[in-house]
Amino acid sequence: MSNRSRSEKVGFLVVAAMLLTVAGCRVGPNYKRPAVPTAPEYRGAEQDVKATGSAAQTIALGDQKWWDVFADPQLQELIRKGLQQNYDVRVAAERIVQANAQLGITRANQFPTLNGTADYTGQRVSQASLGIAGFSPEATNTGSLGLSASWNLDFWGKYRSATEAARAQMLSSEWAHRAVLSTVVMDIATGYFQLRTLDLQLEVSKRTLAARQESLKLTRALNDGGAGTLLDVRQSEQLVLTAQEEIPDLERQIEQEEDTICALLGENPHPIPRGLPIDQQPHPPTVPAGLPSTLLERRPDILEAEANLIAANAEIGVARAAYFPQISLTGSASTQTNQLSKLFSGPSYAWNYGPTSVSVPIFNAGSIRNNVRMTESEERQALLTYQQTIANAFRDVSKSLVAYRKYREYREQQEQLTASAQDAARLSQALYQEGQDSYLEVLTSDTNYFTAELNLAIARQNELLSLVQLYNALGGGWETK
Repeated sequence: MSNRSRSEKVGFLVVAAMLLTVAGCRVGPNYKRPAVPTAPEYRGAEQDVKATGSAAQTIALGDQKWWDVFADPQLQELIRKGLQQNYDVRVAAERIVQANAQLGITRANQFPTLNGTADYTGQRVSQASLGIAGFSPEATNTGSLGLSASWNLDFWGKYRSATEAARAQMLSSEWAHRAVLSTVVMDIATGYFQLRTLDLQLEVSKRTLAARQESLKLTRALNDGGAGTLLDVRQSEQLVLTAQEEIPDLERQIEQEEDTICALLGENPHPIPRGLPIDQQPHPPTVPAGLPSTLLERRPDILEAEANLIAANAEIGVARAAYFPQISLTGSASTQTNQLSKLFSGPSYAWNYGPTSVSVPIFNAGSIRNNVRMTESEERQALLTYQQTIANAFRDVSKSLVAYRKYREYREQQEQLTASAQDAARLSQALYQEGQDSYLEVLTSDTNYFTAELNLAIARQNELLSLVQLYNALGGGWETK
């Protein structure tokens, strides 16, 4: 057979193999997003928003950027720093790099592999070893260059399915990274609001302590003048000590909360700069939650679960492909000569193709069948996880909507209670100084007012924390700036 006819045959086989690979069938199932029933609106959404239809005209809370939701400049700076330095964020980012590299490794199996070889040998045999008189040995030099290629044909879509699974895993790692970003935003905002609440409680305690110390001086003066009793003095001392004991505990909580925020920032413990007080933090009176159907496209954990489902679906195709013959092609070309100057001359060339191997599974004790069953079970588990993630997301949104509305109502009631307790404390103190009331009423009123102020700070904190949780539940917070 002539070289030309052989070359044409090789070319025909290569082209045919490529066509078979491209046109090859895939034995795995095609992915189709599962149908998920969604209600037209969230349970617990604001009634006035439903009635006016303003939710359709206002940007949903989950679609807003975190720097628009959290308007405190100092909190914004902390969040920016946390998104850059937080260790969980950086680990999640590296997992994206890892998944991208794994995709490249898996995808490479769809293509031929080509390897090159080269060797050089020089030799000179001594005359003594030859034992031939009058013969002068010469040095010999031998060199060769070669290329070898192999290709596992992807006729049944095994490698394409594996690539699809790897691509889905990479997408899953990207959504996992966004979920970490959203969590970091939520954790920093939560820690900051808790810190500002403790600051307010400490301020209230110190202010109350100062007022009670002045009241104690007055009570002692009245007792010394015969207008009061020793019981009044002792009760006044109790008020002072009650306010004093709150301060060390609040200072402990403040430093520990600062350390927690520093850990979220990826920094060693240090004082945290403050911005707006807790009672001046801006937040909307009502929250546009948006349409439930958009939650499937916004929440990172739902999209991560779906990417894992796509990967599990593709792995079924990899497992089923093992039922069918595996076809591989090999070939090589080389040049070899004992004179380096003739290494690339025509007579030194050599080539071969084959063997073309076909591997057909005959008996494997059910290994392939059970591997398919295992991947199908993993796909069903991924589907259940996806559905469960969606159900949990709707539950989180509903709980957060109710919490934000009810905590707002509670805070409004607590403001009225605090104002009433403040007025009662003022009146009881005035009546006592005029001798018209006992110090017991002052003790009770002042204690109620102090407790009401501390509870009001907690009420404001809970309202803001429920807003943070609602924003996270709606899938917001993973954008970077």
